[in-house]
Amino acid sequence: MNDKLFEKLLLEVQKPARYIGGETGSIVKEFNKAKCKVAFCFPDTYEIGMSHLGMKILYGVLNDNPDYLCERFFAPWIDMEQKMRENTIKLYSLENKKALSEFDIIGFTLQYEMSYTNILNMLDLGGVELLASERKGDIFVCFGGPCAYNCEPIADFADFVMLGEGEEIFIEVADAYTKWKNLGKTRKDFLETIARLDGIYVPSFYDVTYNEDGTVKEIKKNNVNAADRPVKRIIKDMDKVYYPTNPIVPFTEIVHNRAMLEIFRGCTRGCRFCQAGFIYRPVREKSPEKLVQQAKELVNNTGYDELSLTSLSSSDYSCFNQLADKLLDVTENKKVNLALPSLRVDNFSVDLMNRIQKVRKSGLTFAPEAGTQRLRDIINKNVTEQDLLNTAALAFSNGWSNIKLYFMTGLPFETLEDVLGIADLAEKVVNIYFKTAPDKKRRQVKVTVSTSIFVPKPFTPFQWQGQEKMDSVVEKQNALKAAVGKNVTYNWHDSKLSYLEAVFARGDRRLNKVMLKAFEKGCKFDSWDECFDFEKWMDVFRECDIDPDFYALRSRDLNEVLPWSHIDVGVSDAYLKKELMRASEGITTHDCRQGCTGCGINGLGGVKCV
Repeated sequence: MNDKLFEKLLLEVQKPARYIGGETGSIVKEFNKAKCKVAFCFPDTYEIGMSHLGMKILYGVLNDNPDYLCERFFAPWIDMEQKMRENTIKLYSLENKKALSEFDIIGFTLQYEMSYTNILNMLDLGGVELLASERKGDIFVCFGGPCAYNCEPIADFADFVMLGEGEEIFIEVADAYTKWKNLGKTRKDFLETIARLDGIYVPSFYDVTYNEDGTVKEIKKNNVNAADRPVKRIIKDMDKVYYPTNPIVPFTEIVHNRAMLEIFRGCTRGCRFCQAGFIYRPVREKSPEKLVQQAKELVNNTGYDELSLTSLSSSDYSCFNQLADKLLDVTENKKVNLALPSLRVDNFSVDLMNRIQKVRKSGLTFAPEAGTQRLRDIINKNVTEQDLLNTAALAFSNGWSNIKLYFMTGLPFETLEDVLGIADLAEKVVNIYFKTAPDKKRRQVKVTVSTSIFVPKPFTPFQWQGQEKMDSVVEKQNALKAAVGKNVTYNWHDSKLSYLEAVFARGDRRLNKVMLKAFEKGCKFDSWDECFDFEKWMDVFRECDIDPDFYALRSRDLNEVLPWSHIDVGVSDAYLKKELMRASEGITTHDCRQGCTGCGINGLGGVKCV
């Protein structure tokens, strides 16, 4: 790349720090000496991608191996992309400034369905063929991340897919690639080799046929090396697995601008809408000793003023209070804030929060998810209104005045009464403040209610449920808007964006042509308000003769072959169906820690549940 031209471009775009690299903690290896060159691609801006813990982990794992190299790619913002295309500059890595087409394995993390067009745009900008069937030579494109469990809507663009946790499997794939390249065999030979590994799915090794009504008839493998049902990969011992304690520290502000300490993976709660709660099972904890050691290294190596505990529900860690005390001994003296982003209303501790927020007191965030107990039981949230009110009273009486509450609308079996219950619950929280808070005259309560829209996700009990129609969801949002009190701020999600999310979350391979056409029409950064063009998407569906309602709104028969039925996450279909039936009857299921509920995950990969 021409250095003078590069410097000139940086002066003409927003946030040039996105594109320069060279940050503390970044790893620059000698490019041509690496036996396998991996491009880790995050299909969104630098600020979002650099907040992603999975990227930090895999970047470190691969670069920790002397034979391999991993460099970062992010989606350039519109202004930078325009300059790059005008000057025929390919998408380049932040480390060695090498074009995407110069790498051996190009990996994209699929965190959100509405970033899929960015994947195609990045491949195109990097000089890589979009369709796997058109690629030649020794470049392979792979997908991973939570959305990879149903990557069928973009399966035509992937040579292979990594299912589950990648710390071990990425090294195994790189080993296989190195041997394959030295032998000079065909692309198919490499794919057949890695298809034998647990956690690898090769879409081209499976054929999909359809019924006359458009539903999937059969998903059948066409290669003897492929598994009948590819199974996800899981890490057995969290104390022994690699963890980045000297991560890259960006020059510019990012979304989560703090050090992150992962304390465990998985969840035992069983909320029926939550994909993460099922696909990340079973729970595997790190020991307190390991966490304290990693915390010390993170604080010393990064210089961040905040250490965030990451998990699906941090306060569910089995030795949480003891761990928090030990971590506070690490952070307090250095004036580092210890953050708990995933609090539950049923195990809130004022004493702990007072100590944790001694460095910097912030607001509290809780997720009741539904406005009535009936609906909370349906979704298996297993918290009560009284839990929330008791927690609010404790918080307000100890000096907090800012509480954020997260809910969902459009949930299965939801009524307008359930939605209006959100406003009622928020008002009760406000009233608790005026009853319990000291110095009322000097402080003003701030209760923020945010509602997302339910999207039925694969591998959850609600995967068979259709999404509520957009008009109906908007009516409920408007009714809630009118019902909230003056001390409550209400934020809501765009129904059109959530609708498209449902289309691609539940989609099959026929949507690949939709994705390709949308890219050709200029769709990108669809999760950004300033870029999202719903009508353009609707035009694409019409041109492709695809009805998006078929995917988003249609409830599915329990015996229907789903587009993701050939993938095994360890949780059985029978269990998910049983949970759907219990939901329809408003029956809750207890936390796994109180006794096994029989989901099927126990023993997968030799791992026993907590």
